[in-house]
Amino acid sequence: MKSLTRVFWVLSALVVGATSALAAETMGPVTDEIGVVKIRQGAPMFIGGYWTLSGPDVGLGLDQKRGVELAFDDWNNEVVGHKIRLIAEDGQCNAEGGQIATTKLASNRNIVAVVGPDCSSSATPGAPILWKAGIVNIGTSTTAPALTAPDRKQGYHGYLRTIYNDLAQGAGDAAYFKNVLECETLATVHDGSPYAEQLVRVAENEFEKLGGEVVAAEAVTPTDVDMRPMLTGVATAKPCVLYYPIFVAASAQITRQVQEISGLEETIVVSGPTSMTPGFYEAAGESARGLRFTSVDNTSADALGDDYPRMLQAYRDKYGENPTQAYHVNAYDAGAILLMAIEKVAVKDDKGDTYIGRKALRDALFETEGFAGMGGPIECNEHGDCAGFAFAVYQITDPDPSTFDIGTNPKKIYP
Repeated sequence: MKSLTRVFWVLSALVVGATSALAAETMGPVTDEIGVVKIRQGAPMFIGGYWTLSGPDVGLGLDQKRGVELAFDDWNNEVVGHKIRLIAEDGQCNAEGGQIATTKLASNRNIVAVVGPDCSSSATPGAPILWKAGIVNIGTSTTAPALTAPDRKQGYHGYLRTIYNDLAQGAGDAAYFKNVLECETLATVHDGSPYAEQLVRVAENEFEKLGGEVVAAEAVTPTDVDMRPMLTGVATAKPCVLYYPIFVAASAQITRQVQEISGLEETIVVSGPTSMTPGFYEAAGESARGLRFTSVDNTSADALGDDYPRMLQAYRDKYGENPTQAYHVNAYDAGAILLMAIEKVAVKDDKGDTYIGRKALRDALFETEGFAGMGGPIECNEHGDCAGFAFAVYQITDPDPSTFDIGTNPKKIYP
C-alpha cells in the first residue's frame, strides 16, 4: 500500500506539471478554451478507460470494458481516419485506485477522452484529476448523485455519465419495499463507498416519505469478514426488509451469515446491482439461492435499445460467455457517443493531421440528444446525467456461477 501511495504522489507531480499551463490554445486550424489535441496522420486515436480489472468485483469492470470495445468494433475501431487505441487502467473500485489510474491517464497528453469508471469511489477523486488536464470523462456505471449534483464542484464539470442517477434507483427501491412487499420497516447497510452510502440514504428518505420506518442504518467496510455482531444488532429491530447494495465480498459475507441470526428468519434480504455477477454466486455459495437484487431493467425490450439483441450476440461471439454484469449496455453507449462527438468536432488540416478542441469535445458530449442507446435513449442535461432508469428486481434461482444469465438466473421477478 505504501508503494502504491508513493506511485500516486509521483504521478500527481507529473500531472501538475503537465496541466499548470492549461489555457486557451490555438493549434493548426483549431482554437479552444482549454487546449487542443493533435493526432498526426496515420497515428492512432488514444482513448483512456478505467474500471475494476482485478479483485472480487472484476466482473463489473470487465463487462464495461467489453461494452466499450464492442462500440468501437461497430466503428471498425476507427474514427475520423485514425485507428482507435484503448488504454485501460485498473481503478480497483476504490479512491486510491481511481487516483492512480486517472493520474496515469492525465499524464498522457495524447489521450483525447476517458471512458469509465464503474465505481463512484473511483470517479469521485478521478474525474477532477482528468478535468484538471482538460480531459472529459464519461462514467459507465457511476451512479452516485453527488457526481452530477447541480452544486458539484468545478472539477466535475468535465464529467458526464451514460448510467442512471441513484436518485432514481433509491426511489424505485423504496417504492418496491413499501408498496410491493408491503413492508413498514427497513434496515440498511452500506460499505462507506460514495455509491452505496448515497444510494441507501436516498432509499431511506424515500421510504420514510412513503410512511415507512427505517429501524436500523448500519455500515461495514468492504473487507469485513464477521458480520454477525452487526446483523445481531439489526435483528433486535425486526426489520421487514434488510437492504445492502454493496460490493461482492462484503455482500457475500452478509448473505452467508444472515441465515445464522436469530430474529431475521422472516426478514426479506435484498442486495443491489453491484453484486449481480457470477463472482458473487461463487463467493456466497448455496446461501445465495433466493436472494433478490434491485437493479436497472436489463432484459425488457421496452427498457433496452432495439439493437441490443445484436449487441448481445456480438458479446457472446467475441468473449465466449454471457455478460458478467448489467452495465455493458451503458458502457457501449459511452463509447458510441464519444465517437460521435469526436466526429462532430474534429478538424483536419491540409496535411491530414487531426485537431480536437478539448472544451469543444466536452460541450459536444453534453449536447448529446436523441441517441437510441443500447441501454435506452441518451439525452444529456447540463449536469451530465444522460440516461434514464427502468426499475427491476431479480432473484437468484441457482447459485452455480456457470448458470449466471441475467433475466434467467438471476430471474427478473418484478415488474
